[in-house]
Amino acid sequence: MRRVIVDYKRLDREVASLLIDLYPHGYGDNDIIVLKKPNGELIEAVEVKTDDTIYLVKISQSLSNFISNFEENIEKELGSSEEAKLTEGAVDGSPEIEPDFSSDSEDIA
Repeated sequence: MRRVIVDYKRLDREVASLLIDLYPHGYGDNDIIVLKKPNGELIEAVEVKTDDTIYLVKISQSLSNFISNFEENIEKELGSSEEAKLTEGAVDGSPEIEPDFSSDSEDIA
């Protein structure tokens, strides 16, 4: 099995989705793997496994932001696509909602 150290920005969509599924509320100390590069520099990463590869995704502040904002960004994307569908519905001949002019309204002379 291959082991790959990668920044989350370089993950393909499938592996990024796995990352979010594994750590939906972020990662804890027990999830962190510490690696030492030949030059002595330490790298902290979290593990994401696929059928043929183990991805060690480097931890950074932007990774934390990516995980915590993922749900919010998806909701925004879904909301904007739903809003677009509603707008399209009114344009393509679907009935629009008529305003309610009840008998309590006053006539303007």
